Amino acid sequence: MAARLLLRGSLRWSGRLHAPRPSRPARCSHYGWKERLESPFAKKLTDIGIRRIFSSEHDIFRESVRKFFQEEVVPYHTEWEKAGEVSRELWEKAGKQGLLGINIEEHHGGVGGDLYSAAIVWEEQAYSNCTGPGFSLHSNIVMPYISNYGSEEQIKHFIPQMTAGKCIGALAITEPGAGSDMQGIRTNAKKDGSDWILNGSKVFITNGWLSDVVIVMTITNREASSPSHGTSLFLVENGMKGFIKGRKLHKMGLKAQDTAELFFEDVRLPASALLGEENKGFYYIMKQLSQERLIIADIAISASEFMFEETRNYVKQRKAFGKPLAHMQTVQHKLAELKTHICVTRAFVDSCLQLHEEKRLDAATAAMAKYWASEVQNRVAYDCVQLHGGWGYMWEYPIAKAYVDARLQPIYGGTNEIMKELIAKEIISDK
Repeated sequence: MAARLLLRGSLRWSGRLHAPRPSRPARCSHYGWKERLESPFAKKLTDIGIRRIFSSEHDIFRESVRKFFQEEVVPYHTEWEKAGEVSRELWEKAGKQGLLGINIEEHHGGVGGDLYSAAIVWEEQAYSNCTGPGFSLHSNIVMPYISNYGSEEQIKHFIPQMTAGKCIGALAITEPGAGSDMQGIRTNAKKDGSDWILNGSKVFITNGWLSDVVIVMTITNREASSPSHGTSLFLVENGMKGFIKGRKLHKMGLKAQDTAELFFEDVRLPASALLGEENKGFYYIMKQLSQERLIIADIAISASEFMFEETRNYVKQRKAFGKPLAHMQTVQHKLAELKTHICVTRAFVDSCLQLHEEKRLDAATAAMAKYWASEVQNRVAYDCVQLHGGWGYMWEYPIAKAYVDARLQPIYGGTNEIMKELIAKEIISDK
């Protein structure tokens, strides 16, 4: 409840007090920002009360979020890994705590908080080393599509329920034959009177198994000059005839995060299921990708901070040749390398968070953040497992889970090879 009491807002739709709405961090003008330590000077990289982009109000919120993950997620995560999904009860608990839809406008049914508050939730999830809950995709990728491009009816129907954790959202773009190449999708929707008939399939869909509503990218105009000019987005709800959820996919990592195949067999959609304008789907996707890639970057560097602290503790306790590993120069030098890489990357990612809060983050910079931070995460994971020795290969050790979970980061949200292409195009452009 600490989170709720922090909000300066008022009673909202449904008549209950919502989650904390920290005062929007004025651009480096909130009280005491000069006294806040940056990561290199902090006792621990995961300490509360550091980093100048945050305020004391954010610290209070972070404390409540950290407590939530430690009490409501960590004790059950192993069980959820075996099940391949988290419980629906967790989603409603997160909604009651005000952890969903934080950066969605209050008048739309969201919490109305700032980007930094939303970042605290995905950072704290990374610090808990629990990748199961698909909160960041739901709140910061799916919900903004509806809030930004949805009709008044769609916003009223979905956003309040999604903020409450009673309606779980997913985004279906990837297909068996189309990953980073979104223009290669084959799922299509054809007009039938005022309705649409949807056919096709999607794969690797996060929250797919538990989803109540899925935003589906489809071809709606095969005669368009390019696929990017003939794609649309549709809101497909669980239970619609012909909407079939396939198996939960058995993954290398992210074992508690439900990831599914989705099939659409002559799904009849009313005209009201169209999200935004017809044939503008590719444009909407492009507009939202910078935020998605920033989220991946921040989660990556937060996971790196967690792995560093986990490894620091381990080498200080583990003994070899009659002394702690931390007393060996080669180990000390490796820790020095890791902390330097992490802190330099944290400074860049925090700069990107600030740019995005100010609506100034461009696609190339977001691509840089995603590419670089996810590469750092994987290097940190490799070295931290090495410093753990044989125990780092044991599943019960947190570093082993962090290692396999890291591997997907350079792949989704657009592969890092695609990120380099985007960065390079901006470099050589004459515009």
